[in-house]
Amino acid sequence: MSSAQPAGETIPVTFVHPSAIVEEGAQLGVGVQIGPFCHVGPQVVLGDGVELMAHVVISGRTELGARSRVYPHAVLGGDPQHIGYKGEDTGLLIGSGTVIREGVTMNRGMPDARVDTRVGDNCMFLAYSHVAHDCLVGNNVLFANNVMIGGHCTIGDRVIMGGGSALHQFCRVGHHAFIGGMAGVEFDVIPYGMALGGRAHLGGLNIIGMKRSGLPRSEIHALRHGVKKLFTTGGGNTLRDNASDILKDAETTEGLKDIAQFILSDSKRKFITPRDRGVLSASAESDSEV
Repeated sequence: MSSAQPAGETIPVTFVHPSAIVEEGAQLGVGVQIGPFCHVGPQVVLGDGVELMAHVVISGRTELGARSRVYPHAVLGGDPQHIGYKGEDTGLLIGSGTVIREGVTMNRGMPDARVDTRVGDNCMFLAYSHVAHDCLVGNNVLFANNVMIGGHCTIGDRVIMGGGSALHQFCRVGHHAFIGGMAGVEFDVIPYGMALGGRAHLGGLNIIGMKRSGLPRSEIHALRHGVKKLFTTGGGNTLRDNASDILKDAETTEGLKDIAQFILSDSKRKFITPRDRGVLSASAESDSEV
């Protein structure tokens, strides 16, 4: 027993079911549990306490963080679904405490892009959701069933993507954003934004997400009013012009600065905007909801 181990506590035993295949070279942490008919490739690294329930395939240079749990028929670390891939050494890195439900697929990166697909800590991916090559997914992210994101997407912390929603390749979704079920997102979504509709539009701000994360009431009010101004264009002013003006304002709050910087940063996509400007006006005026 090591000196760091509390008295009376037993060390979890690593278990591999007799029907599972763990190839030579794979690294298993303490207390890893590998269920029946799983296949773990030679470059795979499984952190302490990882559980693969059954029929899980993990291949390529894939790392799965401690205490993560993978349900049956998930496939992690598969080749990128890209016609230019020629078998190069690329990776998939998944953080700790992540729950990966049935049939989820996550692909490794491309050698001429990010090389590694990366997923943060404490995420949850529900059945048959998909993370494509070269994506960056933040911490505490939730994908509901059948969510699909294309290659090179960036998902911020605490994003929730509703069932059946899809994200175009190279899109960015800012932290604390909410993507409605069945939404098709073609363009970038601002932090705290709420994307709704078949061809998604900005339907307001994710007020519930802000409250859950402990954002102060004053900050939520400032964001509501500031975003209304941000998307009120005209008179020669563009969205980026408005974002620049917001950053110059000494009274701009940190949350609003974050949105403005997101808009001014480099991106390969446009931004989703309100379909009805009145939606943001009503949102900004209904402070009693907070």
